[in-house]
Amino acid sequence: MTTAHVGSAILRTIDDLSGPSGRLEALLNEGTPDAPFAVLACHPHPLGGGTLHNKVVFHAMKALQSFGLPVLRFNFRGTGLSAGSHDGGRGEQDDVRAALDWLDREYRRPLLFTGFSFGANVGLQACCGDPRVSGLAALGLPIRAEGRDYHYEFLANCPQPKLFVNGTLDQFGPVPSVEKAVGYAPPPSKLVWIDGADHFFAGRLDEVRSVIRDWAASQFPALKAK
Repeated sequence: MTTAHVGSAILRTIDDLSGPSGRLEALLNEGTPDAPFAVLACHPHPLGGGTLHNKVVFHAMKALQSFGLPVLRFNFRGTGLSAGSHDGGRGEQDDVRAALDWLDREYRRPLLFTGFSFGANVGLQACCGDPRVSGLAALGLPIRAEGRDYHYEFLANCPQPKLFVNGTLDQFGPVPSVEKAVGYAPPPSKLVWIDGADHFFAGRLDEVRSVIRDWAASQFPALKAK
């Protein structure tokens, strides 16, 4: 394990996170000792260049860490230094569960999830209904991307508070299709549109951070901005 100071926060490399395919490369932005939640953040499609360093994932991490929460980011199997090979979203769900298990062992407190694009789809499937996960924020929900269709009927079994953030010009998530997907989700559920934003929220990431912060503060009164 190595540590580095990033502003007032401590960034740790995690060496003991392993999934079914072996070690998963991971970074932890540490939080305050009294943080009421710990957070898992998942990156977009690896075959499209997605990694834990993705800008959208970084901004989501910063939004939630502003409450003093520890945030774990990791690379899916076959990405960066993570062992294994890409599994089309199936094995990646097991990677998410392994990361949840690590956070649960490390912190023994409720968890929050956030993910972008492929990471949102895979993470939602793994986290929905998990009693350890108190809330979920999905960014850039994909419907069809690079020849692959994404389905969301499983959201019907997702009782936790949910936030969905998409751009109205998202090339992988047309407005009517995203609205249909989110419609499967029972309340509490909130869909926020970033007007004029594309899939990657280019030039609009500050707005995304604000939306995440506002939602988290409204849903979880225990959170206090740092």
